Amino acid sequence: MKKYKVGIIGATGMVGQRFATLLENHPWFEVTALAASARSAGKTYKEAVGSRWCMDKEMPANMADMIIMSASDDIEKIASSVDFVFCAVDMKKDEIKALEEAYAKAECPVVSNNSAHRFTPDVPMIIPELNPHHADIIPAQRKRLGTKRGFVAVKSNCSLQSYVPALFPLDKKFGVKEVLVRTYQAISGAGKTFDTWPEMVDNVIPFIGGEEEKSEKEPLKIWGKVEGDEIVTADSPKFTAQCIRVPVSNGHLGAVFVRFENKPSKEEMIEIWKNFKGYPQEQKLPSAPVNFLNYFEEDNMPQTKLQRELEGGMAVSIGRLREDTQYDYKFVCLSHNTLRGAAGGAVLLAEQLCAQGYMD
Repeated sequence: MKKYKVGIIGATGMVGQRFATLLENHPWFEVTALAASARSAGKTYKEAVGSRWCMDKEMPANMADMIIMSASDDIEKIASSVDFVFCAVDMKKDEIKALEEAYAKAECPVVSNNSAHRFTPDVPMIIPELNPHHADIIPAQRKRLGTKRGFVAVKSNCSLQSYVPALFPLDKKFGVKEVLVRTYQAISGAGKTFDTWPEMVDNVIPFIGGEEEKSEKEPLKIWGKVEGDEIVTADSPKFTAQCIRVPVSNGHLGAVFVRFENKPSKEEMIEIWKNFKGYPQEQKLPSAPVNFLNYFEEDNMPQTKLQRELEGGMAVSIGRLREDTQYDYKFVCLSHNTLRGAAGGAVLLAEQLCAQGYMD
């Protein structure tokens, strides 16, 4: 695989910082451009972030002295110097949509962590193990945009990455009919740490703006089909969600209740999870976990602190599968929200798109 030059748009925020650490020694990708808001432009990365660096690892030495460019004013300059960009900006949705399409129209593919384009009909929203074929819509998007190389691809909401991967392979054989999920979401999902959000210490907040709508709607696009020049969302399964912020630094936990068209046995479900492999595992993509879905037999597993870093934070942990009195089964799922759920999932998506030839 050739080495791709990449940029990080929104490099100073929490997800942008996570991109930087993940890409520091990436075998395929080399960061050659960093961009952020106009107030950071002209400063070094180290100066622009200052005391707001919140990763466990130090800022990559090869990026610390890179000069930050303006995400909005330097589009042509950035687009001409990279093969594609990762986008994780903090802006209004309509501004993000316009910005990402501007990069695409400058013939620079965009792999976005943002939610703005998730329901644009010809923008693929991909979890690489589940629906890599949704990249087939890219030629239609390019036609709409009038581009040869440029396009936008997005990853899904971070909390979905914990439980949707566990349900998706079960649907093919048993038909997932109805899902109730309650998510317990880490503060990093809000771009916060305990230092910047002391109100979360010893506290639970039973509301996360917009999260429940995303949790109920986005899975249906992942289940959808490419038809003509759009991705048509599925009508089922039916999802209902309640999303709760909990005092945890990283890791989103989902408590899932599911009803099937054809109820499987517990053993059949566990067997499917243990043997499931997707495109990233088949292609041995650099960021792919060897075992994507991992079932734990212990009654008190998975635990956020113990399992969130499994396989570099790119694996999903499942446990407590048992029959339910109202649904067929209930179980819990866990994933690392800024790795699998955000920057890591976007890096894996970029690897998929490179392997499929969309970045050439």
